[in-house]
Amino acid sequence: MRFTHTNRKGFWLGFIDFFTAGLFFLFYMPFGGLQSELEEVLGHKVRPYWQAYLLGIPTLFIYTLVWMARIAEELKSKAAETGIEGPHTSWRHMFWWNMLGCLCFGPMIATERFFNTLNKIETKLNEMEQIL
Repeated sequence: MRFTHTNRKGFWLGFIDFFTAGLFFLFYMPFGGLQSELEEVLGHKVRPYWQAYLLGIPTLFIYTLVWMARIAEELKSKAAETGIEGPHTSWRHMFWWNMLGCLCFGPMIATERFFNTLNKIETKLNEMEQIL
């Protein structure tokens, strides 16, 4: 699969998502192609964001945050597996920047690193596909 959505600007996606209380990603994940790209990169089905969002409502969105942090950790593993230089996103980076940094730009910083890692992985996979 050729990844065409590399070079997303994670800070701005995080900014929009933060100020829409997660509603932005309800549409961006399935219709922006992010859900299918994550599944392709990680090599397995990922729970749809809308389900994580709904399960997050009664838990004050802790479930949604843990869901995203888990994907961040899987991306970190994939980046290490493909030999990509860091810094990478991680469970800890995603979780704590969103929890403790929510009063400033923490969610935007976490989302920026998440998409930076995803973009690097997709670029590397595109290069590897061209070689084959």
